[in-house]
Amino acid sequence: MQDKIKDFLEHLKMERGLSPNTIASYGYDLEKYRKFLDEKKIPFVKISEESLVPYLEDLKNKGLSSLSISRNLAAIKGFYKFLFAEGSVPSDPLSNISSPKLWKRLPMVLKKEEVEKLLTSFNEQRGNGFSSRNLAVLELLYASGLRASEIINLKVSDLHLKQDYVRVMGKGRKERIVPIGSRAKIVLSLYLKYWRGRFTRKDRPTNIFFLSRLGKGLSRQSLWKIVKRHGVKPHTLRHSFATHLLEGGANLRAVQELLGHSSISTTQIYTHIEKGRLKEIHRKYHPRG
Repeated sequence: MQDKIKDFLEHLKMERGLSPNTIASYGYDLEKYRKFLDEKKIPFVKISEESLVPYLEDLKNKGLSSLSISRNLAAIKGFYKFLFAEGSVPSDPLSNISSPKLWKRLPMVLKKEEVEKLLTSFNEQRGNGFSSRNLAVLELLYASGLRASEIINLKVSDLHLKQDYVRVMGKGRKERIVPIGSRAKIVLSLYLKYWRGRFTRKDRPTNIFFLSRLGKGLSRQSLWKIVKRHGVKPHTLRHSFATHLLEGGANLRAVQELLGHSSISTTQIYTHIEKGRLKEIHRKYHPRG
């Protein structure tokens, strides 16, 4: 592959007339891509749209900006277009893919073990009421997939713990019912006990469930700081919630409803996860898989 990259860079210099800096950037991106393929033992001539996703996910997980990832993708697309033109590959595997289309398919997602480690380790450190609040925030984000704005606007009256669900007012004032599991129910109950004990009914300044130390509702910035303190972001837990449901066999329409998406196309950013799961099932159970 290294020889092919050299040929491509020479083509950019001699026939395309690109600047030395641009060519150097292409070379840097393609070398990074080559190392990834070597580590994963993927032949560069057998790449496909689906097999490219893990590489771009890896870039995103390493903190690269969308601009840098788009540049990486442009270099890879140009490389395969060149290989096809010179007859090194039978077809251009990335001809139908565009940067925005693929970028939408790459939400940051934690593995199930990472979520378990996060919540378990924090649970062991639980002490005062605000620790129970922070754990309740993390548990609810993962258990329900709520948006940050929905978390901070959640009222005590929206919790229906005996019935195992919360009522959520989403975008466009659309209400939805979101089930919660037993573990989230336990930590929400513990924090609710603290919430009710901190203020008398007369002194309670608000019906908002998640309170600051001053007894006011949490701001979006405060919520972000609570979650970020534990190495994640609110939308990362939301993405993980949706992805793990699909991996477990949930229907895409059901996930759409739980997330409060008005359009199924928004939920489809998670479909590459579902396709990967189906491929694994096929390989495992089909007699000629």
